[in-house]
Amino acid sequence: MMKRRVKKAAPSPLPPRKKKKIIGWREWVKLPDLKVLKIKAKIDTGARTSALHAFRVTPFTKDGASYVRFYVHPLQRKNKPEVKCVALVIDHRTITDSGGKREERPVIRTVLKIGKSRYPIELTLTNRDQMGFRMLLGRQALRRRYLVDPSRSFVIRKKRKSRARLKIR
Repeated sequence: MMKRRVKKAAPSPLPPRKKKKIIGWREWVKLPDLKVLKIKAKIDTGARTSALHAFRVTPFTKDGASYVRFYVHPLQRKNKPEVKCVALVIDHRTITDSGGKREERPVIRTVLKIGKSRYPIELTLTNRDQMGFRMLLGRQALRRRYLVDPSRSFVIRKKRKSRARLKIR
């Protein structure tokens, strides 16, 4: 009787892939560099670029670089609080909205904090007063990090201390 040789798979030349986190179609996020500590973002895989609600947008120059001063209402359908922000302008882009209207917008780079993750993203600034969400997170901000479950909301949450641990103290 002959023994059969079993071939072993060749080792993959690619590094193992990190498992992507699942997020819902809307999530609470932070923009710590802009001092926006809580803003509800709609996850929009149809949009390439992320957008932030901004008003009273004022461009200015400092040390030869282009900056923008603007205000944010982080809470939907509320005019308070009002957060004053300043950021370096990295680009100007013509964006076509869902209605087909084209608008030139300033682009800034800032840090996004979603759950425990922190990383830089690009945001366009526009008035989103009439929109349901003050912030959209587009494909570029999500790339290689998350999978979106459109049937869920607010998947990323802070871990709460268990009640048993609270009673011991």
